[in-house]
Amino acid sequence: MPRKTGVVTDIRYMEHGGGFAHPESPERLAAIYRMLEQPDMAGKFVRIPPRPATHEELSFIHRPSFIDSIAATAGRAYTSLDPDTAATAESYTAARLAAGGLCNAIDSVISGETDNAFALVRPPGHHAEAGAAKGFCLFNNVAIGAMYAITRHKMERILIVDWDLHHGNGTQHSFYDDNRVLYFSTHQYPHYPGTGAVNENGRGAGLGYTINVPLMAGANNALYLDIFRKILQPVALKFEPELVLVSAGFDIYENDPLGGMEVTPQGFACLTRVLMNIAGACCNGRLVMTLEGGYHIQGQTEAVKRVLREMRDETQAETDEPYPAGKYVSRENPLIRQVIEQITPYWPVF
Repeated sequence: MPRKTGVVTDIRYMEHGGGFAHPESPERLAAIYRMLEQPDMAGKFVRIPPRPATHEELSFIHRPSFIDSIAATAGRAYTSLDPDTAATAESYTAARLAAGGLCNAIDSVISGETDNAFALVRPPGHHAEAGAAKGFCLFNNVAIGAMYAITRHKMERILIVDWDLHHGNGTQHSFYDDNRVLYFSTHQYPHYPGTGAVNENGRGAGLGYTINVPLMAGANNALYLDIFRKILQPVALKFEPELVLVSAGFDIYENDPLGGMEVTPQGFACLTRVLMNIAGACCNGRLVMTLEGGYHIQGQTEAVKRVLREMRDETQAETDEPYPAGKYVSRENPLIRQVIEQITPYWPVF
């Protein structure tokens, strides 16, 4: 029996940022939505309608003055928010729908309406800070979603896995001193935004609950899978999350114009299977993804398709040796040992 996999979709997400050239373009979603209507995909997914996140929900993460500043962009043709990030007339609505859509996906999975879900939304979120829009992101969708699960569903342990090319500075900062959220990030380093070093592990009550795996360019399927199996999985099984959230950025795809990684669509399926195994062992399979980056339209679309098929259990990606797509680059071998040595004082599971 296939799993019931939900998808959040809405044409209003494509109204953000229209009319000017930007890598984070409406076409990213348009291509994915077309893929969902292809004969081999149509009718297979539970559609989850989004709703606008409330001011209270946004304020779980963001300062009220910042929320008001984004609201003030509504109806304006163009507002520059930072060197990489702008709002157009519809952006505030789209950004509220992105955060609220993820919250609805979380509701759907926790209620059992769906087994897992993917919020196919934009703008992305993981760079957004408490008081600043950054890196194409307005509101921090995944951070808001985690706090929504904690606040509305009384959850005490949330795992956020961020496989985007870029480090999720906003997500890390949101939970840096909070042991209710375990944040795990793989990212190209040094690269925008410059955060995410191995020794950034949290502080206070959150010490040990931030785990960063900074990668050089060239990391492929096998290395990513090795990291997920040898670092993430043992820690996650010890943490026992009640919900697994994923900042699913597809800019680690092998031909992405903004990245230097070498992950293939099959590689994304393998990573998804590891996360499904963690969720299956810890929280009855409760896994919710939200779209972050990804700027090779065709590659992102194919990778999202492979992830969705994996989530439905149409496919069962191999996550044991022999690894897919060759051996990992030898110069990266010490990285896994380095990360394990860094986090073993907090997670003596290795």
